[in-house]
Amino acid sequence: MITKRIIPCLDVRDGRVVKGVNFQGLKDVSSPVELAGFYSDCGADELVFYDITASAEGRKLFTDILIETARQVFIPLTVGGGINTTADFERVLSCGADKVSVNSGAIRNPGLIEEAAKLYGDQCVVLSVDAKRVDGSFHVFAKGGREDTGMDALEWIRRGVSMGAGEIVLNSIDTDGVKGGFDLEMLKAVTEIVKVPVIASGGAGCIEDFVRLFKALPKVDAGLAASIFHFGEVSIRELKQELKANGIPVREV
Repeated sequence: MITKRIIPCLDVRDGRVVKGVNFQGLKDVSSPVELAGFYSDCGADELVFYDITASAEGRKLFTDILIETARQVFIPLTVGGGINTTADFERVLSCGADKVSVNSGAIRNPGLIEEAAKLYGDQCVVLSVDAKRVDGSFHVFAKGGREDTGMDALEWIRRGVSMGAGEIVLNSIDTDGVKGGFDLEMLKAVTEIVKVPVIASGGAGCIEDFVRLFKALPKVDAGLAASIFHFGEVSIRELKQELKANGIPVREV
């Protein structure tokens, strides 16, 4: 049986990990290098590193901090932020990333997904989608959740997978940082249209939210969270113990 993955997320701005609510009001948390080492040691299955202002500021991802972070990690590392070309893929992978997450860059140039998948394989290309409800449908937002593209999120995800995205990270802006639970409705809609792994992001507030996620939506492959791990509200060890007690398969810590 395939184990469910628990993935802490490092949202990095100006070299520091930050966290906000609904993508707003960002507060300083810690050093990404220190946090990466901590999570690698305490049972996380993977780690996600987002340079969250790279796209909005029109610059490339900070590679010096990424290199230091990658050195601390002995689990798969996904990196995103300012990924606009296959050269950006190459640069990030050479810094130690295992997978590369595309978001705004793929919205501007959908062909990037296909080009990268051909060069590095589908398993290396992660399509990260920031989605929010607008007039009864799910819209794709760009530039760190700042800009409504008007695109239908489900259609965009279906298209991205058809072009070679090997994994989807679905970030619900509606539930991000609110700690009221994952966006089950949005996640269900996505898992029904794709066969690649889907990672749930946005809304985790307690251990029970993960139990509810995997029980309600067995097709979801992983749960991603930030603040509850960063601030010690939930330990990954205790989370995995509770998931296992509920019959949900996880990798042993």
